[in-house]
Amino acid sequence: MSLAPRVQLFLFLFSLSSRGGHSRYVEHDSDASDRILSLLSLEKKRETEDFMFRRPLRCLDMVAGEGQFRFVASRPQLACAVFLIAEPSELISVELSHTSIDCSAGDFIKVFDGWVLKGEKFPSSQDHPLPVQQRYSDYCSSGPGGGATLSSQNVAMLFFRVHSPDSGFTLNVRKLHNPFPCNVMSQSPEGSFTMVLPHLNRNCSFSIIYPVEVQLTELSLGQAASNQLSPLVRGRTGCVATGDYVELLGGNGVDTSKMFPLADLCYSVSGLAQMKIGCDNSVVRLVSSGSYVNRVSFRYRLLERQEMPPPRENSVEEYCSVE
Repeated sequence: MSLAPRVQLFLFLFSLSSRGGHSRYVEHDSDASDRILSLLSLEKKRETEDFMFRRPLRCLDMVAGEGQFRFVASRPQLACAVFLIAEPSELISVELSHTSIDCSAGDFIKVFDGWVLKGEKFPSSQDHPLPVQQRYSDYCSSGPGGGATLSSQNVAMLFFRVHSPDSGFTLNVRKLHNPFPCNVMSQSPEGSFTMVLPHLNRNCSFSIIYPVEVQLTELSLGQAASNQLSPLVRGRTGCVATGDYVELLGGNGVDTSKMFPLADLCYSVSGLAQMKIGCDNSVVRLVSSGSYVNRVSFRYRLLERQEMPPPRENSVEEYCSVE
């Protein structure tokens, strides 16, 4: 992935974390943009090197590759967060080592299975297989022998608080292949993807934090064929009653349960169905009853400014503002 989309992605995450007031999980300083560009340049450099990558970890950071990341406090750091992201078909393994924090003094390190932004979680509670509390791993509860924590999707998050200078830890990050990716945060505004649910009663969301055009190229639900993407209107249940369907969502947060349903499809598609979504976050969501091997393939691309749909086109003017 090129550097520019990662810069845009992290700036979006930073704006979500600080929009409407300071987040309790981020460090605040006026040089945030310069720091973000600097750390992303380091991530780009890592991609060209074969040896074990090592670099300092910041209080507000994003890690997109494997390696060892060392945090040492120069002063009390009371609200820190690290966003971890991998490729769509990868899981993230996180392990702590060389840890010197004082849990009794209020220090903590917690790993979250997903992302948390302004109180919203990705994947949502409806889409993740574990209850929210089980998605947190607490170093102070498990101790040094807690072992590695493996994410359920291609994103994870680290929250930590360190009071004493020179205290810190090393974050060891590895990536593992995921044969059936489910609940994906895309790093890029353009690409293609296929989600497969083999007789599993669960939901999978592919989240794109950009306004995009989504083209469904294949949908197999074990039912009759159709090639019409049905726009939703308020008060209509659409395909929900079938138990097996794909829906397009739009919104300005990351919790899919709080996003607005734009369209749904509950019949197999052999042709092309597409829609432009002019929101900060665009989601393709596959819902499965477990009765079929459900499969959806799609392409997506970033909308140019002149392509942005007018606010009333999808009847979501109050959900997705377009400047």
